[in-house]
Amino acid sequence: MEVIHLARPRTTLVVQGTTRLTEHLIRVHLGGPGFETFQPNAFTDAYVKLLFPGPGGEVTRTYTVRAVDPEAKQIAIDFVYHGEEGVAGPWAATAQPGDSIDLFGPGGAYAPRPDADWHLFAGDESALPAIAAACAALPADAVGRVFIEIDGPADELDFERPDAMELTWVHRGETAPGERLAAAVLAEPWRDGQVQVFIHGEAQAVMHQLRPYIRKERGVTAEWASSISGYWRRGRTEEGFRQWKSELADREQAVSAATNR
Repeated sequence: MEVIHLARPRTTLVVQGTTRLTEHLIRVHLGGPGFETFQPNAFTDAYVKLLFPGPGGEVTRTYTVRAVDPEAKQIAIDFVYHGEEGVAGPWAATAQPGDSIDLFGPGGAYAPRPDADWHLFAGDESALPAIAAACAALPADAVGRVFIEIDGPADELDFERPDAMELTWVHRGETAPGERLAAAVLAEPWRDGQVQVFIHGEAQAVMHQLRPYIRKERGVTAEWASSISGYWRRGRTEEGFRQWKSELADREQAVSAATNR
């Protein structure tokens, strides 16, 4: 699968408006003159690097592009908001029409394949925009399962999907992020036929529970399960998460090298 990296110019977009989708989800519509330099791609997990002002300079945060409206010349990005926690959520909660923000992108790597017999999507709020975009891109006769972990019923959000894509909302409650999501996927009866998998969310659950299950126990090859990784790590900023991912990759490479000797 082709992967588009972020070798794109810096773009300035202007807030056109915001919508409170659920208790913890805010959609921000961005457009303005800078939209002319924004070049959409064909990936349903298209993402941008947003540049927020911080006390020590600019802070970069990665977000999925939920939708592109070429007629309105706008893109929509959904932000998870938990009070004053973090950088991006508070910005989205206070964003006003006319505010501007710079970004790089979009990049991307995943789109649902029409030759898959069925599809498996799993993730939390951070993966919801990409999962919703993928479901909207599926043919009407697509078959599969969707699992999305959220805080509770107040964060459930209806989105377009084929009738045979069965959706399960997994309510996190007081459990650790990803714990109930992993349990739900592991408990699901496995279907016959060729599956294409898209799983993203809290890295500990995704990388240490769900990825080994999909790749090793179920034997799904990288061709059909190339998009399984963490979007974030509990207790870490994005900068710390990138370091954690690098360290994990180094450990896995060392184990692989030792195994193949």
